[in-house]
Amino acid sequence: MKLIKLLFFAIVLGVVFSLLAIIFADNATNKATSTHTYEHIENIPTCKSALLLGTSKLLRSGSLNPYFSYRIDAAVKLYNADKISHIVISGDHSRKEYNEPQDMKEALVARGVAADKITLDYAGFNTYDSVYRMHKIFSQEEFIIISQKFHNQRAIYISQHIGVVAHGYNAESVDKYFGLKVQMREKLARVKMFLDIIINRNPHFLGDKINI
Repeated sequence: MKLIKLLFFAIVLGVVFSLLAIIFADNATNKATSTHTYEHIENIPTCKSALLLGTSKLLRSGSLNPYFSYRIDAAVKLYNADKISHIVISGDHSRKEYNEPQDMKEALVARGVAADKITLDYAGFNTYDSVYRMHKIFSQEEFIIISQKFHNQRAIYISQHIGVVAHGYNAESVDKYFGLKVQMREKLARVKMFLDIIINRNPHFLGDKINI
């Protein structure tokens, strides 16, 4: 009976600690980035480059992923408004049949973005790696990040940690019901982000510098 009580206490303590960690990470991220994301294109500063954060083109159902579509829309708007002159697409290409950067490049080129104004980063396995590599590999000290607001906030917090200036251009949000799973995953991702920052984790891959 004593062992059961100790186990129950440990479980409750773990749940409480996890909830506190989620609340802290979420609030700290929102507060630190509240003035660094933009909804209106006319208000965002002009930068040489933008970091377009990758996502899958298709959902498991085979239909087009709205997160993908809206990020492409946002990138095209920035490019056409001359707010950026180059786009680095950072995403996952860990499997031959799965290529986030290439899918996004093809969508951008189809919308009129010049192919030579796009650079692909295949080692952006997660947001931390994407932002870190934008600074260390592509030598960018100030840039615009393109994704949905919740994602931009996390990416900007990471940029603040590594000492670069990032502005988030918020792609259109996805319906709350449709995006509920993503929003819940984001809460956990923010906790992981803090752990990465605490241990000062390096990306999975770095490599030689690339000029853009």
